[in-house]
Amino acid sequence: MSYRLARTMLSAACLLLPAAATAADLVPVEDFARHAPLSMPRLSPDGRHLAVNINDTDGDSHALAVYDVADMSRPVSLLRLPKYELAVGITWVDNTRLVVEKGKQLGSIDKPVATGEVIATDFDGKHQDYLYGFESKFGKRAGTRGTDRGWGFVAGQPTPADGRFYMTTYSWESEDFSTLYDVDAGKNTRRLIGQIKVGGLNFMVGADGKAHYAYGRNDNWDYVVYHQQAGGWAQMAAAQIGGSFTPIFFAPDRQRVYAHYDAGGGPTALVEQDENGGNRKVLASDGFSSIGDIEWTALPYQPFATALATGVPQTSYIDATTPTAKLHRALSQKFAGHVQFVDFSEDGSKLLFWVSSDRDPGTYYLIDTHNYKVSKLFAVAPWIDPAKMAERRPMRFRTSDGMELEAILTIPKGVTQSNLPMVLLPHGGPIGVQDDWYFDNDAQFLASRGYLVLQVNYRGSGGRGENFQEAGYLKWGTRIQQDLIDGVKWAIAENYADPKRVCVYGGSFGGYSAMMTTIRAPGMFKCAVGYAGIYDLKMMYKKGDIREDKSGRSYLNTVIGKDDADLDANSPTRLADKIDVPVLLIHGEDDKRAPFAQAKAMRAALDAAHKPYEWLSKPGEGHGFYDEKNNIEFYNRLQAFLEKNIGPGASAP
Repeated sequence: MSYRLARTMLSAACLLLPAAATAADLVPVEDFARHAPLSMPRLSPDGRHLAVNINDTDGDSHALAVYDVADMSRPVSLLRLPKYELAVGITWVDNTRLVVEKGKQLGSIDKPVATGEVIATDFDGKHQDYLYGFESKFGKRAGTRGTDRGWGFVAGQPTPADGRFYMTTYSWESEDFSTLYDVDAGKNTRRLIGQIKVGGLNFMVGADGKAHYAYGRNDNWDYVVYHQQAGGWAQMAAAQIGGSFTPIFFAPDRQRVYAHYDAGGGPTALVEQDENGGNRKVLASDGFSSIGDIEWTALPYQPFATALATGVPQTSYIDATTPTAKLHRALSQKFAGHVQFVDFSEDGSKLLFWVSSDRDPGTYYLIDTHNYKVSKLFAVAPWIDPAKMAERRPMRFRTSDGMELEAILTIPKGVTQSNLPMVLLPHGGPIGVQDDWYFDNDAQFLASRGYLVLQVNYRGSGGRGENFQEAGYLKWGTRIQQDLIDGVKWAIAENYADPKRVCVYGGSFGGYSAMMTTIRAPGMFKCAVGYAGIYDLKMMYKKGDIREDKSGRSYLNTVIGKDDADLDANSPTRLADKIDVPVLLIHGEDDKRAPFAQAKAMRAALDAAHKPYEWLSKPGEGHGFYDEKNNIEFYNRLQAFLEKNIGPGASAP
C-alpha cells in the first residue's frame, strides 16, 4: 500500500459491477494493493522518540526509522535493511539504544518470518552491532560468536530499562535445547540465566533476573509448562496448568503472576495467582470467547482492562476507578473506534495509543497525561476513507451438529441487506488462526464491489480455547469444511445471501477450502478461487517449510495425520473430477509455505479431469503477492472472475 503510488481510475475493462458499486463511488483497486508506509511504532522510555518500520513503495525494501515525536516530518535516523528484510521486533533498551529482531517478508498472507538475527543500534544510527544470528562474521565480537548458529528472540527486559534485555536462543546444532541469556546491548556481552533440554520453548523471567517458567509446544506438539525450583526445572502437572496456562509476567508485588489460564480446555481467562498456582483469582473471563486484548498501566505494569477475542470488541474494566482506566474511557468516548494502548513512557507522562475499527485500519496518537494534549502521529493507511468502507458484523449460528460458531458478515454499503451475491472467505491457518472484527483488506475489497462477505471461525480456529482448537485436528477436509458449508446455509436461510449467487475465495488453507467446499457441497457454489493454496496433503511432508524441523513435522502428524488413504481422501488434487464450478488458481512461484508445486499439481488434476480453470502465477512472489503491481493485477482478475460468475453480468443458470 505504497504512499507514492498514485491513485488511478479503473478502466472500462473492469466490466460490469454489482449494483451497489457504481462508478462514482467505487474505491480504486489500487487502494487495496498499497503497502502501509509506516508500521509497528515503539515509544522510547523517556517518551521523546518513536521507532517505526518504513516500507518502501516497491514492497521489497524496508528501513527502521527513528522520529522525534515533536516533529514527525522527517526521521532523525534511518537504518536501511537488506532487500526483503524488515524489523519484526523493536525494543528500546534505554533512551538511546534499540534492539531489532530481523525478519523476512515472504508473502502477503503470512506475517513476516523472523530470521533469528538480533542487532543493536543507537537511535541516531551509530554504534550498530550484531548481537546474535548466523551471520556471526559481523559485529565487534564476531571472533567469539562462532557458535551463534541458530535463532535468537527478545524474551523481555528489566524494568526500568537499563540497556539490557533477555534473549531466548535455539541452536541449529542442538534443537533439543532452549536457552535464555541476559544481554548487555551496549557492550554485546551475555550471561546465561536459563536453559532447559526441550526445544522451542519460551521463558518468563522473574524480578530476580532469572528464568522462572519455560512453556510452549514440545517436539510431540504437546503443550508443556516447566517451573524453576530449587532442584531445577520441574514439569507442572495437568492439575496446575488446566487446559492451558501461559504466564505473562509478575505482578508488582513480585510474588504473584498474571497469566492466561483455562481449567479444562475452554476459553482462556486472565488470572492472577501465586507462582506455584495457588490462590488463583480470575480477573476477566467469558464462556464463549477467550480474553483477547489486555490493556496495561505504565510501570509497574498491571492489567486494567480487557476485550474478548471474538465479536465487536467491548472494553471491560477490571477496576474502572483507577486513573488509567478513566483515561482509557475518556479516549474511547472521544474517538470513534476501538482504543488500544501501545506504550507508556516509563514515568507515565507520555502514552502511545492507536484507534482502529472494522472500517478504519487505524491511526496512532500520542497523549501527554499531564495536560491531556493529544497529537496525531500517523495513519496506517491514510488513503482509506472509513466512510466508504463496509460494516463488519460478528454474529453466531449453530452448525448441523449443534456447535455454536462465530460468523462475520461484511455488508456492502448502500444496499438492501437481503438476497445479496455472496463470497465465502475462509481464513488460512487453519489451527489457532481466526477472523476478527477489525479492518480486513480482502473483505473490504469484495464488499466495495457489491458482494456480501461471509467469514466463519470454524473448529480449529483461535480465540476460543484449546478444546475448540483441537476439534479441528484431523478434520481439515471434513468437519471444518462442513462448518463452512453450514455457515453458507445459515446466511441463505437468514436471507442475507442469494443461493444462486455464491462463490468461495480463500488464501493458504482458505485456498484449500475453496476447492474442498465445492467438492463437499456440490451445487452450492458458482465458482471457486484458490490463492496460494495447499491442494495435496501428502505433499506437505515432502515440500514446504513446515516440515523442515521437528516441531513442524509433529504439527503435521497432529493436525493432518499420516494415513495415506485419509490424506488422499481429503486432497483436492485427488478429487478434481468432483469440482463442477469454474476455478481460478493464483500462486506465487517462490512460495515456501505452500510451494508452487501445490498449484501445479492442482492444475494438472483439473487438466486430467477436463475441468475449466483460469490461472495466474508470478515469479518472485511468495505466500501471497507482495508487489503492488502484481496485487493490482490479482484484484482485477478476482473482480472480473467473480463478476463473470455471480455479478450482474453472469450468465443465467
